Amino acid sequence: MTNVLVRNFSISLDGYGAGPSQDVEHPLGIGGNLLHEWIFATRSGRQMIGADGGTEDIDDAFFAARDSGVGATIMGRNMFGPLRGPWGENEWSGWWGEEPPFHHSVFVLTHYPQPSIEMRGGTTFRFIDGGIEAALEAALDAAGERDVLVAGGASTIRQYLRAGLIDDMRLAMVPVLLGGGERLFEDLGPSAADYECVEHVCSPSVTHVRIQRSK
Repeated sequence: MTNVLVRNFSISLDGYGAGPSQDVEHPLGIGGNLLHEWIFATRSGRQMIGADGGTEDIDDAFFAARDSGVGATIMGRNMFGPLRGPWGENEWSGWWGEEPPFHHSVFVLTHYPQPSIEMRGGTTFRFIDGGIEAALEAALDAAGERDVLVAGGASTIRQYLRAGLIDDMRLAMVPVLLGGGERLFEDLGPSAADYECVEHVCSPSVTHVRIQRSK
């Protein structure tokens, strides 16, 4: 059965999935890069950016499993790129260069229609202006029998949580305080009671927390 997943999404101790003042120079907001330092210290994280070395520990094992069984990804427009409003003549194709690390269809939530963008390595960005349910329906169709990953950012994950559509969520709690930005757990409504923590494992860098929909 296909599941809707969140994997390796990093949040600060004060609950932020991105820092304040996100822009081209600070795509994760001011201080938001601190949330992901643990990833690029791992062997799998360094391989993702074409680098050698890295740790082979608990953090590496969690990050290495990020794509296991995933057949499609959903993300918000902010995670795709820094542009806001109508697309216009801009030719932005995402933060990840010519060969993004997804290698399957990625469905980008937007309020403005935009033609699909095919990238090297099998990634195609497809833009959905019909809301989270329409994006999920398209992603499920593309994934077939594989799972769908809701990659972020915090606002997108929060929308799917509020609707009770996330089945399994793996978070990395990073020991930093950002003091502002975009919160993950905010205004979830009654759906928050449908989830429970089923696992937490600590490394020297982060605490990995697994949250599942209650049976």
